[in-house]
Amino acid sequence: MVVSREKTPTAQETFLQMAQAAGLRGRLLITIGLLILIRFGIFIPIPGIDRAKFVAEISNSPVLGFLDIFTGGGISTLGIFALGILPFINASIIMQLLTAAIPSLEDLQKNEGEAGRRKISQITRYVAAGWAVIQSTAITVGLLQQFALGDPFWFVPETVLALTAGSMFVMWVSELITERGIGNGASLLIFVNIVASLPRTLGQTIDYAQTGGRQAVAQVVILLLVFLVMIVGIVFVQEGTRRIPIISARRQVGRKLYRERTSYLPLRLNQGGVMPIIFASAVLILPQSLAGFFGNEGTVSQILVQVANALRPGTWVYVGVYSALILFFSYFYASLIVNPEDVSKNLKKMGSSIPGIRPGEKTKEYLEGVLNRLTFLGAVFLSFVATVPTLVEGATGVTTFRGLGATSLLILVGVAIDTAKQIQTYVISQRYEGMIKQ
Repeated sequence: MVVSREKTPTAQETFLQMAQAAGLRGRLLITIGLLILIRFGIFIPIPGIDRAKFVAEISNSPVLGFLDIFTGGGISTLGIFALGILPFINASIIMQLLTAAIPSLEDLQKNEGEAGRRKISQITRYVAAGWAVIQSTAITVGLLQQFALGDPFWFVPETVLALTAGSMFVMWVSELITERGIGNGASLLIFVNIVASLPRTLGQTIDYAQTGGRQAVAQVVILLLVFLVMIVGIVFVQEGTRRIPIISARRQVGRKLYRERTSYLPLRLNQGGVMPIIFASAVLILPQSLAGFFGNEGTVSQILVQVANALRPGTWVYVGVYSALILFFSYFYASLIVNPEDVSKNLKKMGSSIPGIRPGEKTKEYLEGVLNRLTFLGAVFLSFVATVPTLVEGATGVTTFRGLGATSLLILVGVAIDTAKQIQTYVISQRYEGMIKQ
């Protein structure tokens, strides 16, 4: 966690290493190849569905349009990857909440080391498979069955099997990217899916500006300026850190005397990165998904439909719930990534301390206070960035970005920054390997 002051790799050095270093080049090629494979799989169709009728139906549903953005057009094209990575994301949310609530799972994660983390990952996969079955059944029975062309009896199990298998394949590819490629696989898949929808969205916006006259042009310009300001704000939040100074005590090892050294402990303003936004968005979609599973009749389904209608983008309920979820997941992720007690113990073991703060309990309390303030500021700003463009979109009347919005913008910028930082990490490691060989 403690880092020394080293120069960040320049763009020239980064691109040079990407072209020459075999390890980094191989990871990049694996990542690009797997992402292209998933994009091709989205257009492999599910048989037995009236597509023309279905596309007309999905164009009138903002929730399905939002899901279509996250799956890269998988829902509108009715491909076998229509569910995409969403079941795995929902399973990750469930498991992380259960890990915080169930002591045995918490012990697995914190005290069992790599074996415990592998066990939790395996359980997450099983939960993702179960959730994929539930979600595919809800989509098939509640939405796709009315567009079936063949035997309705066999249509349901065949479609559920196809959607579930496609989702499990996408999950496997995302883990393969995380392990052998560059960046977080799940985040990159969502990133690529959102980018794939940009040409269509921009084309619709240009058509709206051309046919709507000067007023439409002014509305589009205002919305684009808001998006530009939000991008700048997102970059500042993602890059913002609080550097806590660390002093290492003078020590002697054998005959060698190590002088007192000064370094720093970087605490990010937004510890969770883009994941609080992804998880908050996934939770907002749950009522609509569950409503489709329970059917169109019954008290539970009616309640879920009412909740889904209340959480439509642009409403004040949506803004409040979305902000609260971002705040919750920001604190939740901060607690998982940085444990003040562990950091204080490690500093004490290394003979390091924060100037003016006693080692041990006082260091822990100090770090908790700083971390809580940073997380709150980061979550408030993320909530502001996530909700303001939606409100401006409603005020200007430009609906061509509906579904893309600030959530997708946050994911695009956040994933791009995180992936770039991981590439820089590999470049720095190559730099040190070159120094060792010399």
